[in-house]
Amino acid sequence: MRKRTMTLAVAVAAAGIGVVTVVPSGAAPAATARPLTVGAPRASAAPVPARIAVHFDLSKGQLPENVALGPDGTAYVTFAAARQVAAVSPSGGTRILATLPAPADGGVNTPVLAFALTTGIVRMNDGTLYFLYASGDAATTGLYRLRPGRSPHRIAALPSDGLPNGLAFEADTKRFYLTDSVLGTISTVPLEGGSAEVWSSAPELAAAGFLGANGIKVRAGALWATNLDQGTLLRIPLRHGRPGPVRVAATGLVGIDDFAFVGDHQVVATLNGPNAVVSIDAAGRSRTLMTAADGLQNPTSVAVRGRTVYVLSAAYATGVDPNLVLATLPLR
Repeated sequence: MRKRTMTLAVAVAAAGIGVVTVVPSGAAPAATARPLTVGAPRASAAPVPARIAVHFDLSKGQLPENVALGPDGTAYVTFAAARQVAAVSPSGGTRILATLPAPADGGVNTPVLAFALTTGIVRMNDGTLYFLYASGDAATTGLYRLRPGRSPHRIAALPSDGLPNGLAFEADTKRFYLTDSVLGTISTVPLEGGSAEVWSSAPELAAAGFLGANGIKVRAGALWATNLDQGTLLRIPLRHGRPGPVRVAATGLVGIDDFAFVGDHQVVATLNGPNAVVSIDAAGRSRTLMTAADGLQNPTSVAVRGRTVYVLSAAYATGVDPNLVLATLPLR
């Protein structure tokens, strides 16, 4: 497990090198969703209060990759290298809900990363969890459902030569949308499961040496996605279930991973390589909310509940302390 983790650490470290910039959020009006490149995040004059709430076990592969929040503040996380889904209570207790079977080859055929991993996760109102598993194995790679108290069940097979990564749910059409970071696609699967359909394979989603399409969110009639290699934030309109023209809403975002919307005109985003979380307003003004000094170690995902920001760090490159950091957004 340690060898596989280090393989990924080297890859992420290489991908994270470069100047990181930030740009307007997907919550901005369409008129402002234009290609922008803004300077590196400015240091905040008043950093948000932040603390490490939970330390995870690196030796057990507890590298948190993605998060979904429950109404009581429980964080449902995927532990990438452990192939697990877990619930982290508000008091900090960690309970393993499911462990996916390791492929016969140990995961070495998983594209690019060479180890099997759980990735994107979504929680429904009834407590059912949906998550992605990339194993390099046609029998296990796919979208899974995990009902409370039950075992996980694959509801849609996904290409084993790809790397399913980000996951989002569109409530109106009851469909999941997921990114594949190796194949450079967004695919869709109905809520009840079935065959996955490639929804977009636009060149803006493609990888350029490492990983392409990554994080994904549904917002105001559009899908928003990040591209790690191309350093971009993309907006794709949802037009009666079909993709509209891809708009490059932001460029120069080397190292961006996950993001979350806050209200109508703000976004928070994790910058993996720089170990930072930034706040971005609709005009493209940005400021640093958290840094490595707050405990961030290659932050992979972010979620917001009220004024509380949950930031998961996987320590892919630092190899020291995967953790959950909680911070409080300033009042507006």
